[in-house]
Amino acid sequence: MVKVDLKGCSTFVKPELYKEYVKKALDAFDVLESEKGAGNDFLGWKHLPSEVPASMLADIDAICADWKARGVNLVIAIGIGGSYLGAKCVIEALSHNFAKQLAKKDAPEVVFAGNNLSEEYLAELMDLAAERNVACIVISKSGTTTEPAVAFRVVKQYIEERYGKADAAVRIVAITDAKKGALKTLSTQEGYKTFVVPDNVGGRFSVLTPVGLLPIAAAGLDVKGLLEGAKEAEKVLAVKSEENPAVVYAAMRNLLHTECGKSVEILVNYNPKLTFVAEWWKQLYGESEGKDGKGIFPASVNNTADLHSMGQFIQEGTRVMFETVLHVEKAQRSVVIGTDEQNLDQLNFLAGKHIEHCNHMAELGTRLAHIDGGVPQIAVSFEKVDAFNLGALLYFFEFACGVSAYTLGVNPFNQPGVEAYKKNMFALLEKPGYEEQTKAIRERLY
Repeated sequence: MVKVDLKGCSTFVKPELYKEYVKKALDAFDVLESEKGAGNDFLGWKHLPSEVPASMLADIDAICADWKARGVNLVIAIGIGGSYLGAKCVIEALSHNFAKQLAKKDAPEVVFAGNNLSEEYLAELMDLAAERNVACIVISKSGTTTEPAVAFRVVKQYIEERYGKADAAVRIVAITDAKKGALKTLSTQEGYKTFVVPDNVGGRFSVLTPVGLLPIAAAGLDVKGLLEGAKEAEKVLAVKSEENPAVVYAAMRNLLHTECGKSVEILVNYNPKLTFVAEWWKQLYGESEGKDGKGIFPASVNNTADLHSMGQFIQEGTRVMFETVLHVEKAQRSVVIGTDEQNLDQLNFLAGKHIEHCNHMAELGTRLAHIDGGVPQIAVSFEKVDAFNLGALLYFFEFACGVSAYTLGVNPFNQPGVEAYKKNMFALLEKPGYEEQTKAIRERLY
């Protein structure tokens, strides 16, 4: 299970002040558990791990088996924000770092589209599709969100032209609204297999719905292990206690922000497999807390690589940050450093040691250096990077996000600011109905 260690904050925080913030976090915990707080119509994620129906998992398995029988070796997952980041972070974390180069054939490669409007990206994706046997998962509540809708129009046309309409209907799966919307209508017309985006689960909390589970399963990864880890976390985090890891994390990050002026939280990892966990985490906390003029800005670094780029700023730059370090207790592979007779690199003192031992010492040394430089350290640790522990970690961050945002005094489950850029984009693209906005914005620009 996920553990939270606050020793790296002890020189920055008085114990009595921390106790005050634990009380605030416990009050926020009560709001979350009572399901009566702001945004309470988006709490379906809380019990997803224990309530995922076996029939849904069976349907996912059936689709994967059918695609395997058809020889599918490329699955294009189309979505944006929470509709792709959850699946992306799990797939990256649980896959071999060099799976593409090793050309493993045991499961399709899952690639992502609809998360940008780059013409070069989509054109190059279609170059890849031309070399592969293709299926598609399209994820959109409405079916009209610009980025995924554009990508799906291109990919759908390609699949239909290459395989024919009848075969396309079994190569395309839609994850969308249960009853309404453009994608639901199209799915009914074309006969696509569909899964539901639950009305009470927001996109950034959707990784344990079909939104995340189908792409993860398509990649041949352990969906059941992921759910088991999340289920264990669901059970542990439901217990009201000062030692509850979500309460501990929420209390300290809010204390550091409010009392110590730390407006930036950097999520630090020392394992490249966790890079996209940080990207998922940034959306989760940024979209949940960044509103009403409040919030802690979420950033991330990948160490030890970023110690040679961002390390200087973190060590001696503006003192506005604290770090939350993802500590993986043990590696699942073994590489031992050997002896060299010449010892020109002067590394014989490390002979016989595991690489991960060196990694842990680099992590510990960095944490101490940053504490000395005025950067508080929270450590979030888990045993290893596998499906079970990853499921627990994702659920931990989701639950802690709810507690933390309520502690901060904002609704964790809305995102009103996301629409502002869309209105300007639609006006600039001259979307019907935006004529007045188009005129006004052109006057501003020109």
